[in-house]
This record gives sequence, C-alpha cells and structure tokens, in this order.
Amino acid sequence: MKIPYGKQFLDDSDIESVLVALKSDWLTCGSRVKDFEEKFAKYVGAKYAVAVSNGTAALHVACLAAELKSGDELITSPITFVASANCALYCGAKSVFADITSNYSGLISPEDISNKITSKTKIIIPVHYGGLPCDMEEINNVAKENNLIVIEDACHALGAKYKGHMIGNCSFSDMCVFSFHPVKHITTGEGGMITTNSEELYKKLLLFRTHGISKNETEFLKTSDGPWYYEMQELGYNYRITDFQCALGSSQLDKIDIFLKRRRDIAKKYDTFINSNLDLFEFTKLDANKENAYHLYVLKLKDDSRRKELFKFLLSNDIVPQVHYVPVHKQPFYSKHFGDIVLTESEKFYNKIISLPMYYSLSDEEQDRVIEIIKKFYKKN
Repeated sequence: MKIPYGKQFLDDSDIESVLVALKSDWLTCGSRVKDFEEKFAKYVGAKYAVAVSNGTAALHVACLAAELKSGDELITSPITFVASANCALYCGAKSVFADITSNYSGLISPEDISNKITSKTKIIIPVHYGGLPCDMEEINNVAKENNLIVIEDACHALGAKYKGHMIGNCSFSDMCVFSFHPVKHITTGEGGMITTNSEELYKKLLLFRTHGISKNETEFLKTSDGPWYYEMQELGYNYRITDFQCALGSSQLDKIDIFLKRRRDIAKKYDTFINSNLDLFEFTKLDANKENAYHLYVLKLKDDSRRKELFKFLLSNDIVPQVHYVPVHKQPFYSKHFGDIVLTESEKFYNKIISLPMYYSLSDEEQDRVIEIIKKFYKKN
C-alpha cells in the first residue's frame, strides 16, 4: 500500500456531523457556517472569522477587503502555492517576490521585503511555509513604517504559534488566511477562512463573499422597497461555503490538539534521523519564539544533484513524496508576463527539497519504512 505525503483523517463523529447537517433544513447559508466561524475565531484568538469556499477565495477576498486595485503591488514569497501571488492578479495588481532567508527555513526575508517596497506597494503576504511562522514582528514593523497592510498566508499553519501568539489572532497583521483542503490540519473537503480583529474589514469580507450583496437594512445605500429588499453594493463573488462543510470543519476542529500532537511527534522522529545524518541533510533548528504546526516535513539535501534520483527511488518503493514548491516566479505564466527574475535563496532551496509523508494517521511503522527507504538509497548509492 502506497504512503502519500499527506491525507485527511475522518472518524465516525465527523461523518455523523455531516449526516446531521444534510438532514437539516439548511444546506447552505444556515447557522452552521456562523457556528464554525465563531468556534474557529475563538480557537485562534481573533475577534472575527469569515468562512469561504477555499483558501484561494480567502486570499482573494482579503485582498478585495484591503482595496487592492490596478496599479498596486503586493509582495509575497515565491516558495508557496501560486494562489499567494495570483490573488494580486485577480485584483488587477502586480505580484512582487521577495527572496527567502538563507537559513533553510523556506520563509520570506523581512530584509528583502524592505528592498522590494515601492510607492505602489500596498500589501505584504508572508507565507508560514510548512507550518513554521515567519518573523512577523519584523514584517509588521516594516509594514507600519510604510503604511502597508499585512495578510498572513497561514494555509499551512493552523495551530502554530509565534512569540506566544496563536497564528490567526492577527497580533502582527490585519488579516490571516487558512485553508481546509484535505491535506491540511483540518478539512472541510474544500474550504477557507479569514480572521481579523477589524470590524471594518470583517464587514467587507462578508460583503465580498456573497456577490457584494447586503441584506442589512442599517447598511443600505438607498431607501428599502420592502422586507424583500437587498442591495449589491460592491462587485463580489460567490465564495460561500456550505453548512455541511462547516459541520465537518467544526467536528474536525474538536480534534486539532491531537492532530497537532501527532504531527509534532512525527517531526521529532524525522528530526532525530536528520540530525544523525548531517553529512547528507540540512537541518533547520527551530527558533525558540516559534511553534511549528508541521503541515509539511521538508527534507533538505546537501547534494541537490541526488534529489530527482531519491524522489524516484521513493516512488519505486510505494512512498509518494512531493516538492513544495516550484518557485512561483519560475512558472511560465509569471516568466511570460513579468520576465525572468533571479531569487538566489529561493532557487537554491527549491533544488534541495523533498516533502516527506506527514499526516495524523501516518503510523510509526509507515514512518520507519520511509526512513529505512531513504537509508537504503544512500547505502546503495
């Protein structure tokens, strides 16, 4: 049986929660959406949370709420999924890439963010790569000095902490975005969430989630025609999430602590293996100010010429790794529209990495097999 790099875990309580929702009167736009939002906001310590159809939608509506528009620039990391950059293009703005640090963390460099700021810059999107928080205090200071908005991409980082602050409580940002794709810490099938402490941003997020339509008579711009009246006040989108997805999300959130504990236990075993083979692999020591949520466990090879061979060897032994990510600035679309960009640390990092299996239901025996296959590769080569 193949061992994937990531997968969901559902138990009977998850399935029952969905069945109950499916048998209810509301499949969408019901109370379970609000219940999930409030439960999630409480968990991360934010005032507000808005659930949407997926993490990409969350990034998009966060940019819309921040009033990103044509002529503006958004700075983000190239070591991320393309959505972190594409959300700027959806708004007619430009994505600008800051390089990552040189310490093999995969995290955006606050110093290079500063280097990339222009008069057109409006938003910074730091990406908590793999579940490890960025240096948010430094990034927030850069943002404040330049009157910029910070939107954390925490799609990997539910349950992570920075300087004692839960990622998502927006202590060092204006908004924070999460994903509930099946390989993430909790899943709703597809789904996303934006958290914020700003009532103004919260109201905008709600508006853009549902076609820009408001049914709140206290916010109407024109005189109401009657109890049926509603207004489209902005050009929004249909980014709603269903009640049965939110029922699943609420049930999954009940298990987040055990999910995180297992991921951290798996990471410790991988760490022990890496530390006993420092002639072959790079090891990133965890900053005492950061608590990793371990969406990913990334193996970093010292000899990058062996990466493809090792990847194929794992596949041939029924282990399905992944590479996170092909740098966004190297994607054909970005090269075509923005030219060839050189980001030295990002490209060096990409050439060295393989994501190993990391998920709650990965057994000790399966993880031991992953490690033994890697050992076997180096012994035979």
